[in-house]
Amino acid sequence: MKYSIIVPVFNRPDEVDELLESLCAQTQKDFEVIIVEDGSTKPCKDVCDKYADILSLHYYQKENSGPGQSRNYGAERAQGEWLIVLDSDVVLPEGYLAAVNEKLEMRNEKCQQQDKAQPHSSFCEAWGGPDAAHPSFTPVQKAISYSMTSFFTTGGIRGGKGKKLDKFFPRSFNMGIRRDIYMELGGFTKMRFGEDIDFSYRIVEAGYKTALIPEAWVWHKRRTDFRKFFRQVYNSGIARINLEKRHPGTMKLVHLLPTVFTLGVIGLVLISAVGRLLMYYCGNDQWRWLCLTPWLPIVLYSLLIFIDSSLKNRSLHVGLLSVPAAFVQLMGYGFGFIESWWKRCVLKQDEFTAFEKNFYK
Repeated sequence: MKYSIIVPVFNRPDEVDELLESLCAQTQKDFEVIIVEDGSTKPCKDVCDKYADILSLHYYQKENSGPGQSRNYGAERAQGEWLIVLDSDVVLPEGYLAAVNEKLEMRNEKCQQQDKAQPHSSFCEAWGGPDAAHPSFTPVQKAISYSMTSFFTTGGIRGGKGKKLDKFFPRSFNMGIRRDIYMELGGFTKMRFGEDIDFSYRIVEAGYKTALIPEAWVWHKRRTDFRKFFRQVYNSGIARINLEKRHPGTMKLVHLLPTVFTLGVIGLVLISAVGRLLMYYCGNDQWRWLCLTPWLPIVLYSLLIFIDSSLKNRSLHVGLLSVPAAFVQLMGYGFGFIESWWKRCVLKQDEFTAFEKNFYK
């Protein structure tokens, strides 16, 4: 068995159905699927039973412990040479596994030609791929996908598709790793948030090579409404401080930008409020400029997002929804970062007592 596809699931039977259907259409057939039900109240066993005669499918149920530990549970039972970790809310194009297989074999042959004494000296031991929005996604899902991949929100670091990266940190929605390396490193830790980035850091720190495979892309649904999306990016902001504590020096300027954006928006709104108060108490319009001017950069940024998203998605509706999606993405992350900084750096709480909440509950 060459590939073992591991999918942790929590109350997502409909999504699992779509994912398994897309796996049935893969042109590369040398794989097994391991579904790990992580304490769901809406199990997907009936869905998995539909595909039992089509796929090499293994279904397991366990108590809720979070996605990282569920992936480890699946890895312990996997038989493949490579482990492919996917989120339950992704759908694969039919050439996904074929693209992965082609790129891995191509890199292997190239490395053998370059260094016959050490044929795997430059071979990537872990990889990841980008994501995209499917045409069938709702306008909100497309707007959220835009906000997570656009240059104007994340710098494009989540949606890169073209160029090879010398150092790439795979994310758990779409990542692969040699099974022996996974087991050697102990898989995912018990981090509450950011466990996939932590794992990628540990892969690189152990001296193993990672790569982006642009052709191994997936359709990624992410969250279906802005409230859930806010919670997702809020947790990502929390994770960044925890990751810096575990891996000093990994925080870059780009990780601070959402917080700067958040504080900037709050500051502009407060300045505008001060202008309004001065207009009210002074009884004249000389402070009107102070009331209106702070909104100019906010309006211009919103207009930029609207135009860019409308053009890329070919939809004014999606473009309009992308404006609140961008603010939710940046400010949700920023608020999570600020809370984590306060609890971890000021109050000196550890990462587990600082955020005592159950996974997805």
